[in-house]
Amino acid sequence: MRFSDQERTALFIDGANLYAATRSLGFEIDYRKLLDFFEGKSNLLRAYYYSALLETEEYSPLKPLTDWLAYNGYALVTKPAKEFTDALGRRRIKGNMDIELAIDMLELAASLDHAVLFSGDSDFRRLVEAVQRKGVRVTVVSSIRTSPPMIADELRRQADQFIELSDIVQHFARRPQEPRARGEREDEP
Repeated sequence: MRFSDQERTALFIDGANLYAATRSLGFEIDYRKLLDFFEGKSNLLRAYYYSALLETEEYSPLKPLTDWLAYNGYALVTKPAKEFTDALGRRRIKGNMDIELAIDMLELAASLDHAVLFSGDSDFRRLVEAVQRKGVRVTVVSSIRTSPPMIADELRRQADQFIELSDIVQHFARRPQEPRARGEREDEP
C-alpha cells in the first residue's frame, strides 16, 4: 500500500457496498479501528459514510451504527430509501447513494492529495477518472475474492491503487466474540 502521512486524504465509504463485501468475506468492521488505521497512514481530513435509511420503520438495524459513526469522527451522509413493489409483487428497497458520494468527492478534490473509495461499483469509474484529472490519487478498496467479485474490472483498472479488502482486514476487523451462556452478564468471564 502506498500512503504518506503528508497526503491530505479522505475516505468515501459506500456503506451498502462495504457491508455486502464484508458479509461475503465473513467479518465485521470495527469502524474506530478503520479510522485509526487510515489516520496512522495519512493526513486524514475526512471520512464519509454513505447510507440510505428506511424511515418507514420504527427501528432500523442501521440506526445504532449510523448514530455511532456520526458521533465518532465520520461525516454521515444519508437519505431516505424508497420502498416499492416490483412487477412480481415483491417488496423492494432502493437507496442508491452514488450521486451524493460523487458530488462530495468532486467538491473536496481541490483539497485532497488522495481519495480512498470503499466500493466496487462500476458507476464510479468516471468519477475516479474525473478526480484523477484534478491531480488526486485514488485508491479503491473492495474485493475480488468474493463470489462474484465485488469490484468491477473497469473501476479496478482506473484506480491508481487497488487494495484487496481481505488483505488489510486484520487491521480493523472486529474480534470474534464468543457466544455468552444464557443469563451470563457481559462483565462475567
